[in-house]
Amino acid sequence: MRVDGKQEGPRQSMSWLHTWASLILGWLLYAIFVTGTLSFFQNEITVWMKPELHQSVPQATQVQQTQVALNYLQKNHPDATAWNIQLPNSRQNTTLITVRKQGEDPRARRGGTRITIDSATGQTLEARETRGGSFLYRFHFELYGMPRMWSRWIVGIATLLMFVAIISGVITHKKIFKDFFTFRSGKGQRSWLDAHNATAVLALPFHIMITFSGLLLLLFTIMPWGVERVYEGRGEFLQDQNRALVQENKESKPSDTASNRNQPANAERAQGAERGEKRRGREKKEAQPAELTNVAPILAYAQQEWKNNPIGTISIIAPNTNQAKIELRALHGESVAYRNVYASLQFDGVTGKNITDDSSSLKNPNIPMGIYNIFTTLHEARGVDIALRWLLFLSGIVGTVMVATGLILWCVKRAPQQQKQGYKSFGYRFVEVTNIAAIIGLPIACAAYFYANRFIPADMEMRLNWEIRTFFAVWLLTLIYPIFRSSRQAWLELLALATVLFALLPILNFMTGGQALWNSIAYGQWVIASFDLAMWVLAIVFAFSYYKVKKHPTLPAKKAKKQEISA
Repeated sequence: MRVDGKQEGPRQSMSWLHTWASLILGWLLYAIFVTGTLSFFQNEITVWMKPELHQSVPQATQVQQTQVALNYLQKNHPDATAWNIQLPNSRQNTTLITVRKQGEDPRARRGGTRITIDSATGQTLEARETRGGSFLYRFHFELYGMPRMWSRWIVGIATLLMFVAIISGVITHKKIFKDFFTFRSGKGQRSWLDAHNATAVLALPFHIMITFSGLLLLLFTIMPWGVERVYEGRGEFLQDQNRALVQENKESKPSDTASNRNQPANAERAQGAERGEKRRGREKKEAQPAELTNVAPILAYAQQEWKNNPIGTISIIAPNTNQAKIELRALHGESVAYRNVYASLQFDGVTGKNITDDSSSLKNPNIPMGIYNIFTTLHEARGVDIALRWLLFLSGIVGTVMVATGLILWCVKRAPQQQKQGYKSFGYRFVEVTNIAAIIGLPIACAAYFYANRFIPADMEMRLNWEIRTFFAVWLLTLIYPIFRSSRQAWLELLALATVLFALLPILNFMTGGQALWNSIAYGQWVIASFDLAMWVLAIVFAFSYYKVKKHPTLPAKKAKKQEISA
């Protein structure tokens, strides 16, 4: 009911819902968007924060990369139960090796000794201790220092409210798409509203996708009861979903070897767990020394079979024995509709014969599974190319600007009233200071996290914890600082600081042992160059924001009606 006694229309009701749903958890949503946007380059951040790995420039071909890894393994771990080789790719410039000793399950997801080697020389590399990009990735949906269940519930509720805010915002602004092409600069509140509308519409498909997929990813946390009633855990449920995508062909005899070239590796492991145990027990008794086959023809066959999908991992079971098996898995999944489904091939490790099971093929996923797989794969940018990853990153920046302009708009709309009464109320000042700490303080804290990675001694005990403490300490300082400065001064000074910090990060990189930007581009190390370029993109965004804030007109000062000004 309106103050004049008339009934509110649907647009007025939605306006109220949009305003308060956005403000209640606006700061949390902004933090989720910032850290989530940076998480599109999670691997790149992690590699950048390990400068000891930057000098690894992969060999030209995967055959050469594999041979370097095999030479290392034959020299240092010839008697291992299994070798797993993760080859360099567009998001990894080193070769990652997992060695399993006698008695370990060669196909277990965890365990084994993990080793990083230079992909060109085979030299063992020891990187500094750091959480890297995984800290920001985990923070955006689990926060920090809270029980995992509670934090996921909080993030889930915030995501739901954002979804409500997006839908209600579209309903509220009946001319939203028309206003998208109208930006009135220098008009105060009208300009901020235009900026909010423009950023909302520009990335509207991204906003809907990212919030809806976020809810899907948190589905089993928020509503786990159906899965828990039927399955022992979420892992068993997901394995069953992958098995549902595999269709057994009756005319072919099932093989006790690995999966079809299109069968998911995790589904195959689930189906053949018991059988594999019996086989491994038999192989342990019967295994005899034997020379490992030449892998070059095997890799060439896989490359021809998978075309533009490179080889991701090479697993060698029982190497240097007559029971050796060579299993290859493609780097990218079959498609976004098949989550965690990768093409695979299996060969005899002595003869090189293709022993891939051809008794099964992929089925089309049902509609609910297809929707879940497509949306969640895009949310995590799983297996997407560099162009799509940059598109998602830039869309994330637009999304953060949308949330930021909405929070600022709340203050701008109420500024005339505060100016009229001659002082700022406690509530208004609280929102004003918190906006500064959230909108510009959080990016500064992220930059501090990167700087701490280089300035904290590499051999310092528990250094990763000190990196994280630096993040929160700087974030807290950006909350305290605006209390003692005017809003305009705090905005300008912190925006200038953010511009400088992000602009200097690529320079800091090569001055502290990392690969210089011009070298990483020349060597094709886009996993390093992408981070440096992204930092300069953010520096440009903050520099532009500084310019706009400095030009923004301020309300004329009025003499306070009260002697005491609320803080």
